[in-house]
Amino acid sequence: MTVFEGKTYWLIGASEGLGRALASGMNAEGAHLILSARNTDRLQSLARSLPGSRILPLDVTDDDSVRQAAAGITQLDGLIYCAGAYDPMRTQDWDSAKARQMLEVNFTGALRVLGEVVPRFVGENRGDITLIGSLAGYHGLPASVGYGASKSALVSLAETMRFDLRNTGVTVRLVNPGFIKTRLTEKNSFRMPMLMDPEDAASRVLAAMHKNRFRTNFPAPFSWAVRSLSFFPDWLLYRGR
Repeated sequence: MTVFEGKTYWLIGASEGLGRALASGMNAEGAHLILSARNTDRLQSLARSLPGSRILPLDVTDDDSVRQAAAGITQLDGLIYCAGAYDPMRTQDWDSAKARQMLEVNFTGALRVLGEVVPRFVGENRGDITLIGSLAGYHGLPASVGYGASKSALVSLAETMRFDLRNTGVTVRLVNPGFIKTRLTEKNSFRMPMLMDPEDAASRVLAAMHKNRFRTNFPAPFSWAVRSLSFFPDWLLYRGR
C-alpha cells in the first residue's frame, strides 16, 4: 500500500478542478507537495492552505519551462500528471489550433515531464507515477476531436510504461475518470452522465494511488458503458453513415 506521509510528490495541473482537490487530499495525508501549473496566483492561493507545500509554476507545452522546473527538484518520490486542456469540437467545426493545444497539454506535455522524471526514477530503482487519463481515451466519441485522441495516446503511453517498468521499483498507474464538474466541462452543452464533484473524483484517485494496481476507471457503470463500445460492430455504431 502506498503511503503519502513524509513523501514528496510533484502534482502538475494543481491550480484547478481535480488537481486542486487532489492536492488538498494528499496534503491531509501528510504528503509534501510541489504544486505546478501555469497560473501562479491560483497556485499561491492553494499553497497558503496547504502547510509544507511549495509552488513551481511551469508551462507543460514549453520544453525549457519543464526542464528548468524539473532541475529545481532535488528530492522526489512521486509524480501525478493531471494537467488538462479541453474544448468540445465536432469534426464539422474543426479548429487546428485548439486541437493542437489539447494534444500539447494532455499528451505531449506528459512526454516532456516524464522525460525529466522517468530516467531519475529508473536510476534510483524507485518512484511512483500516476497519469490522469479519461474514459474518453477508450473510444472515439462525438465532438471530441483533439481531446479523445490526446487521452487515447496517454492511455497507450501508460500501458507501454507499465510493461517496460514492471520489473523495476517504479510504479506506473493510470486513472481514467468520467465527467467531473470543472471549468472545462462547463463548456459542454450536452448531458453528462454521472457528473462528479472534484472532491468525489479526488477521493477515488487517492484510493487508486494507495494501491499498486495499474488501471482504475470510474465511475464504474459509466466506464463499463464506454468500454463496451469496443465490442459493438461498426455497422451498428455508425449506422446511417
